[in-house]
Amino acid sequence: MPARRHAIATLAALGLALTFTVGQAQTLTPAQSEAQAAYDRALADFKSILAERRRQIEAKEPLPNLPGQALYLARVAMISAYKDLTDAIPSRIGKPNKFGIPPAYFDAAIEPLVDEYADIFEIMEAPPASAQNSATPFNDVIDLGTAIARAKGLAPADAAAAGRISLGLFYAETNGKQNVRNARSNTYMGSFQTGPSEDRNGQRKWVAIKGAIAAADPALNARDDKEEARSRGTDRRFNHWTNVRDGLMNAHAELFAEIPAIAKTLPDPIEQMKLFELIQIIPTPTRAALKSGDLLNYRVSSPTIMKHLRNNSIFAFGKTDRARSSASFREILGAMWLFKRKFEKAMVKYSQLRGR
Repeated sequence: MPARRHAIATLAALGLALTFTVGQAQTLTPAQSEAQAAYDRALADFKSILAERRRQIEAKEPLPNLPGQALYLARVAMISAYKDLTDAIPSRIGKPNKFGIPPAYFDAAIEPLVDEYADIFEIMEAPPASAQNSATPFNDVIDLGTAIARAKGLAPADAAAAGRISLGLFYAETNGKQNVRNARSNTYMGSFQTGPSEDRNGQRKWVAIKGAIAAADPALNARDDKEEARSRGTDRRFNHWTNVRDGLMNAHAELFAEIPAIAKTLPDPIEQMKLFELIQIIPTPTRAALKSGDLLNYRVSSPTIMKHLRNNSIFAFGKTDRARSSASFREILGAMWLFKRKFEKAMVKYSQLRGR
């Protein structure tokens, strides 16, 4: 099978090539040698799980429950081991990579492995056959975010920012893919990756503002009625429109009113997207930080909150980052580098669709 031969060739070509020659390795301290060995093991494990999932998919074998979890954890372990390696041997920090990962955390030579990782996840998270797609998924996200913000009383420019932020959240949750499943969870599904209770909560909140939506934008309200009828009797999280709508209403809409103040503190649109993603990840501390009057210097130190951040790829890689017991929001935003590339894609798409 051509795809399988290509995947195997990609993995084989990367091999287990070590940067150091035998002569160089002899100059390493015991701690440096162990850091090198730990990274080699983590890299080999990541390759092994990648190859196993590819083989299972192409052989059409049943996948294990949560087939992406072991793959995700192997990727985390690999990046962590590389950060520990570059902490021990700073000369191992190499060139920039296309994913925008800081070079101290990632060896650009293994970019093809991460491409393979993304390809496998896309297969494992393909929408179910019953999914109700939209022909205009990106515009739907922008339109819903904008309409909700207007219903909350925002001026046009701030409502437009809400639409742009909403598009960023779509990319953060699914990389801009509609109606996807989740290879790491049996709970969170759909374009905005909501659980059943979050979806129901968002629906209730939507009903409360639907009159204001209908008065301000009859065309959008008519589209909503159509999608509501279409999704009846199904898992509404696999209707793109209703999942985006209810996801925004559940977690983000109540803070759209804060956008003018947020924009003064965080004028960069990508930083605004990061903050709204934190509403999804650590909602209570983020709301407290916004109310504090000193957002960027507001510090969190709860072990539970730090765990939530690490579970979402923030302070997750390497012994130094994982040892953190607290962080300010300035530090948290700075550590969200895995989200930055997704938000940049959202900015490009927004510019294409809205012409600015």
